[in-house]
Amino acid sequence: MRCKEKIEELLEASEDGTVTAAQVTEAGLHRSILQELVRDGEMYRFARGLYVRSDAWEDDFYLLQRRYGRGIYSHDTALYLLGYSDRAPAKYTMTFPKGYHAPSLNRENLIVKRVVPDHYEFGRIKIGSPSGNPICVYDLERTLCDILRGSGSDIQIIGEAMRRYAASRDKNIYKLMQYADRLRVKPKVLRYMEVLL
Repeated sequence: MRCKEKIEELLEASEDGTVTAAQVTEAGLHRSILQELVRDGEMYRFARGLYVRSDAWEDDFYLLQRRYGRGIYSHDTALYLLGYSDRAPAKYTMTFPKGYHAPSLNRENLIVKRVVPDHYEFGRIKIGSPSGNPICVYDLERTLCDILRGSGSDIQIIGEAMRRYAASRDKNIYKLMQYADRLRVKPKVLRYMEVLL
């Protein structure tokens, strides 16, 4: 019973209803207690080493972020999270630095993008997921450049996002042009902005 009480303390401290196998080991407990709790229906295994309380509100954005800490939500997913697209993505898009490899990524319902380390960090911000948990996402200017740079984004989503951005009072054209220059999409961004502004 003492083991379950310790797990309960870890869950209380986490605020989000999750606990990792590493945390359990650090607390001096054997990891088999986690399997026991899963068997009893008190927890479920979200991913290798990450367990969630059964009665916790499931937040896929947050849980994927916890599992892949180096991932940053980007492209269509970032547009949705930032409120510039009404279309919830069927598959979430996350960007990782080149060279980052996790074999389990291939089994996730994710679109994986990779960027050179110089382009990985800039534009990264923390926001609340739709359930209010902290997640990392690229800011709006970076996201607009990314969707214009790559392929696979729906032209309607791009057009609507650019229209909303152009009409927004919070737009930062200077920052958008800096990002566009750095990511080599300045001509495309200028074409959109000339029409919309």
